[in-house]
Amino acid sequence: MPHSPRHEHPPPPPGILAEVHAFLRGLGAPSYRYQQLVTAFQRGAQSFDEVRDLPGDLRQLLVSRFGLTVLPLEIESVRTGAQVEKVLFRTRSGARVETVLSRYRAGWSSVCVSTQAGCGLACSFCATGALGLERNLSVDEICAQVVHRRWSSEPGGAPKSVAFMGMGEALANPNVLTALSVLTAKDHGGLSPRRITVSTVGLAPALATLTETHPQVTLTLSVHSPFPEQRAQLIPLERRFPLEENLAILDRHVRRARRKTYLAYLLIEGVNDSEDHLEALAKLVHQRSRPELFHVSVIRYNAAFGADPSFRAPASSKVDDFVARLHRLGIGATRRQQFGADIDAACGQLRAESMGRLRQRGPSGDPH
Repeated sequence: MPHSPRHEHPPPPPGILAEVHAFLRGLGAPSYRYQQLVTAFQRGAQSFDEVRDLPGDLRQLLVSRFGLTVLPLEIESVRTGAQVEKVLFRTRSGARVETVLSRYRAGWSSVCVSTQAGCGLACSFCATGALGLERNLSVDEICAQVVHRRWSSEPGGAPKSVAFMGMGEALANPNVLTALSVLTAKDHGGLSPRRITVSTVGLAPALATLTETHPQVTLTLSVHSPFPEQRAQLIPLERRFPLEENLAILDRHVRRARRKTYLAYLLIEGVNDSEDHLEALAKLVHQRSRPELFHVSVIRYNAAFGADPSFRAPASSKVDDFVARLHRLGIGATRRQQFGADIDAACGQLRAESMGRLRQRGPSGDPH
């Protein structure tokens, strides 16, 4: 009698694991061998030789075909703080990307991953945008940031939540949708989509696709100003995909998915912190079809290398007051908890420093 289809594992999403899966099938290996391999990598294994559940001859064949490991990242530098660890990874092509792990006192951790090496959107408040776009990260490079041994071998295992809030505009990289499938697939990442947050400055067509394909993923849209002209100065993509277009997509999404959506508001001293800004932001939320499902996350500006040098961080009390005044206007709002100020954990800082050192050395690698 043929096996019931329900006992078959679904094929892996595209990427190096799909190639490994096909290779093992070609060898006639039992299907559980592939799952043993995936489980080992989830637990922090970095090479095929470390997957001791596999027979030695099978490990040797995998090494002959794929090299020592399928994981595409090496650690270049690390910076640690009280509750934060920031790692600069180097890909096999030499691109440098940052990942930040935040440890919470309740005993769980969250990892903030990058989706691009650099960024091409040139937002005026961002260190990553100042360096330009090098390339999109592959599915494997994105997922490897989540399961890297640096934190997956710690007590408690791999991070319990993932934020696509690192370097790059997540929705400008089509590989992100596949990475989400890998991270949430039962036999791969195994994460609940509700434990994943994707942040965007508003790439409307890709946002619409994301809400259709991964409706349970938590979404954060960067607003930063309720006024179109000023928002375009902060986020040039506003001129192509206006805030209102993105909000209309989120309106449809919250009605269908009944999921809370977040509006990020980066508070910059003397730029977007006036009473007019506050009232216009509140009005934007009240105009939504389900305003109770839109939550404003207020972020204190963190000065970054390459950002507009005129920007200043507001006093901490002013951020708290901004949140309190939103409450008085009937808006759900909180101040985003920020770790890592002591280690320059803003996106792009570590990479910017590394790129600066490389430029000083010149093409030969020697200092000028």
